[in-house]
Amino acid sequence: MELIRRFRPQVMTTYDERGGYPHPDHIKTHEISVHAFEAAADPDRYPELGEPWQVGKLYYNMSFTLPRTKAIHEAMVAAGLDSPYAEMLDKWDPAKDISHRVTTRVPCGEYFGIRDRALIAHATQIDPTGRWFSTPMDMQQRVWPTEDFELARSTVDSATPEDDLFAGIRSEVGVR
Repeated sequence: MELIRRFRPQVMTTYDERGGYPHPDHIKTHEISVHAFEAAADPDRYPELGEPWQVGKLYYNMSFTLPRTKAIHEAMVAAGLDSPYAEMLDKWDPAKDISHRVTTRVPCGEYFGIRDRALIAHATQIDPTGRWFSTPMDMQQRVWPTEDFELARSTVDSATPEDDLFAGIRSEVGVR
């Protein structure tokens, strides 16, 4: 909360209520992020943590949807590669798919290398030789070159679907 009030972000991203794939740490991150998003704007909550700030938009990361996972899996198989998603897809319950919640697809394939280097920097958290990194970069960029999100909360006008997390906010930004 204090960091939100100090840095005054226009947009926040976090995990959804299922924690992505699901992961207990990610579920807790979701809970804390949503609480902070709401409380940071309320002058009666935590007044000792700074002046209230209303973040314009809150997004949930939507990396694990059936269409995305299936598209990457099928591309891997078509290329004669072992897919890290075969077992996941075999166990997938289509009734629990969240792809209908995706409101925002940000084209950013050219930055996937930077994304992966940032993930690998968390040496205790992710195995750089594990399944998350087994899909060739050029295949990811060709098959699904976006990061996908759900616009969970917004205090600004922006029509969905979006391709920019700052849609509706950009016109409000000025140079300080």
